[in-house]
Amino acid sequence: MPTITAVTSTTRRAQRTAGARGATSEGLGGRYSVAIDGATLGDLSLDAIERLNIHVGAEVSDRVVAEIAREAQALHTYDRAVSLLAAHARASQELERLLVKKGEPPALAKAAVARLTEQGFLDDASFARQFARTKLTGGLSRRRMQAELARRGVARVVADAAIDEVVVDDGVDEAQACDRIATRKMRSLRDLPSEVQRRRLYAFLARRGYELDDVRSVVDRLVGRG
Repeated sequence: MPTITAVTSTTRRAQRTAGARGATSEGLGGRYSVAIDGATLGDLSLDAIERLNIHVGAEVSDRVVAEIAREAQALHTYDRAVSLLAAHARASQELERLLVKKGEPPALAKAAVARLTEQGFLDDASFARQFARTKLTGGLSRRRMQAELARRGVARVVADAAIDEVVVDDGVDEAQACDRIATRKMRSLRDLPSEVQRRRLYAFLARRGYELDDVRSVVDRLVGRG
């Protein structure tokens, strides 16, 4: 029968993977590389080591070997999810899609995201608030903000609640933001004929999702009615 020939701690390497956001001991702590008949099969968590009764010298059946391989793959997907999350804040669906895009099995990607959500590392409501605060105060329109969050897989009700909270807490005025962005844009249009300025400024603001009444008002003020 296949025999466990080595169980080597890889905790330090795993902790580096966590990056700036870190993880609890339940997350990336306690990783052990398992070798069977001299060949490394993969890394397991301490929980899996104990649950599968893995120790050097133990003879294991083909069923257990397969279980070790499944556990190692699931842990690899989870650790990759943590690494991606450490590099950049993400919504849960966005992270799941990215894992699959990078070659992780869909079922394991879903499980990794569910685990991170349960542990509190993933929170779509918190992500949406943070993202909305950065973008709305920077001049992005509410409509574009909704589209950006939807593209990242944030549910509409969660996105709207986050946007409403930021608008109230930070006193975001979309009409003022439209005016500010338009004024800045006009610097690059000042040498153009007024009809071209008007057309380009209108298109620029409309693409950013500002309300048409606000767009018309700002364009009329900055360019004139023509």
